[in-house]
Amino acid sequence: MNAISPTKHVVDMRARPSFLHSFFGADPSDGDFEIVRWMNRRLGSKDPEHFTRAPDLSSFLGEMHAAGIDVAFMVGRSTPRVRISNDMLAEFALASKGHLRGVGSIDPQQLLGERALDEARRCVIELGLAGINVDPGFYERAIAHDHDSLLPIYSLCEERGVPVFVMSGPTTPDLRYNDPLAIDRIAAQFPKLPIICCHGFYPNIDAMIAVAFRRENVFVSPDMYLFAPGGERYADAARGFLSTQLLFGSSYPFRPFSQSVSDFRTMNLSQEAAENVAWRNAARLLGLPLT
Repeated sequence: MNAISPTKHVVDMRARPSFLHSFFGADPSDGDFEIVRWMNRRLGSKDPEHFTRAPDLSSFLGEMHAAGIDVAFMVGRSTPRVRISNDMLAEFALASKGHLRGVGSIDPQQLLGERALDEARRCVIELGLAGINVDPGFYERAIAHDHDSLLPIYSLCEERGVPVFVMSGPTTPDLRYNDPLAIDRIAAQFPKLPIICCHGFYPNIDAMIAVAFRRENVFVSPDMYLFAPGGERYADAARGFLSTQLLFGSSYPFRPFSQSVSDFRTMNLSQEAAENVAWRNAARLLGLPLT
């Protein structure tokens, strides 16, 4: 396929520095390091240890900028396996001078009842984080994305005008909880809530596209799975209606910045659609100062 011209900007909707948590490969002596390398190989990385070049904020930003990425979103995580401090995300975002944006994360099975809602409120009001992430299939007790315990969080995000980021994809421990049809129900119940589907519910691509077709408040961020087998179907939908609902992401450290940007340029999109996916949709959705 012919490559499109470089887009004016690039916004990466899912990028986590390795130094946020051992889960992202910070420690070569930790078993997670090998998992990050394995994920890179499975997703076609030409440099499966690329993430070792960015052990601190300065080098991470350097990798971003070398790939032509203006802004990246650090989507947090709060599960029994991985707890990332929302305060730490806010601190790194502030230190990055606008190049990194944090997305807070809530586990309603760790913070029960009003405590979960209080923390979500603190994230968006006090810490200035860009939205709230939930990982329903990864909690101690897996739940669906439309579980009652998550509804107050969705309501708060709708009220505050910030998106909710929902984790999905083939690494969900029980794949019954990787179900985009639950998002259809949430999008109908909260029609003004922007819902960003991280990992795009891969490999349930057709169902994800159908939900986005029905619900204009659903945004698809397949990130690394855009480049996995079958992922071109997301791009195919972006040649039509999904042009205004698809979001680019590298899923760093599980795929390199530069290779993800380069591979995106070969996806046979029109220049207009590519600009939408690479940055315009994200800028509009999240109020980024990009023109």
